Amino acid sequence: MKKTVRDFALEGKKVIVRCDFNVPIVDGNITDDSKIKASLDTIRYIIDQKGKVILLSHLGRIKDEIDKPHNTLRPVAEKLSVLLNQAVAFIPVTKGPQVESAITNLSNGDIILIENTRYEDINQNKESNNDYELGKYWASLGDIFINDAFGTLHRAHASNVGIASNLVSGIGFLVEKELNVMTPIINNPKRPLIVILGGKKVSDKIEVIEHLVTIADQIIIGGAMCYTFLKAQGYQVGLSLVEDNQLGFCEEILKQYQQKIILPIDINVALEYAPNAKGRIVSINNINYNEMGLDIGPQTINLYKNVLRPAKTVIWNGPMGVFEFNSFNIGTKSLCDFLSKQKITVLIGGGDSVAFVKKFGYQDKFTHISTGGGATLELLSGKYLPGITIIDSK
Repeated sequence: MKKTVRDFALEGKKVIVRCDFNVPIVDGNITDDSKIKASLDTIRYIIDQKGKVILLSHLGRIKDEIDKPHNTLRPVAEKLSVLLNQAVAFIPVTKGPQVESAITNLSNGDIILIENTRYEDINQNKESNNDYELGKYWASLGDIFINDAFGTLHRAHASNVGIASNLVSGIGFLVEKELNVMTPIINNPKRPLIVILGGKKVSDKIEVIEHLVTIADQIIIGGAMCYTFLKAQGYQVGLSLVEDNQLGFCEEILKQYQQKIILPIDINVALEYAPNAKGRIVSINNINYNEMGLDIGPQTINLYKNVLRPAKTVIWNGPMGVFEFNSFNIGTKSLCDFLSKQKITVLIGGGDSVAFVKKFGYQDKFTHISTGGGATLELLSGKYLPGITIIDSK
């Protein structure tokens, strides 16, 4: 059992909180603030306990100086000020006298947000490579470290593992909720347990498939990754996205777990990858060489619904088609609608899955929607997450 923010006396303490504020920003405007809202309970609790809040987060990827202006956390500080109805001071650097002075001048209940931790990646990837000295420096700024960034738990970075290696630590309410909800669903699900896997690449989910196929009753596969499986079975898949280097893996999994893995029987294909492309419903036997699959077809939708009907637990990661295009989101939307009406446990697993659930308005219809992408996949793979392993135990 890991310590949580509740396990510390916070009054007068400098509390470093690692959040996941990796939000989409267009022309300086945040287009989806859900990740910011997800950590508000932790931040408010520290404020109420009269702690001094020092917020850290990454945003995007920083390879050189030109990436900095597009990935500043200043808009996040402005949004936080509104959401908390309290000033959030933004410190436009990641270390040095300006940071140290701001922290020294904090009063109980004050909040500062330090600039994007990945600014440090310009200097030999010190953040992403968990540079010891950088983690030690950030740890020296506070008295307590609270990790509330579930979406980065699978990464050993200086701003999570590095700090926790040098400072007493616990988890925030967001991480606690994610782990409390997902761990029993994964480790002791009500059965039948049906897993839905979609998205682009088999390679992204090899370890997820290898782990879940041993515990799931059945696995439904859609999205672009299904075409690698279909090609492994000998079907002509035309110009559909295929990972030829994963055909052997797909063949072996299908051979070992033929009864567990459910693949499409018809596909919505088109001649081009475009929002206005004209779709054509075809059997998996009739995909032309110049066509690409962009969604599952109506017979497959019905097949998948029938497989899902007896389920007591469903874990879903990845869309069934190109959900961003209205002509090719029918498969994903249909399964969303179907599952939203079932009185069962449904776990939606991060990344693109969150995007399509929100797009179709089902964000309040399922048991849990994880805020993590890679972290959720690692958890589904049965792996230890370095960002949680390092946290102090009770």
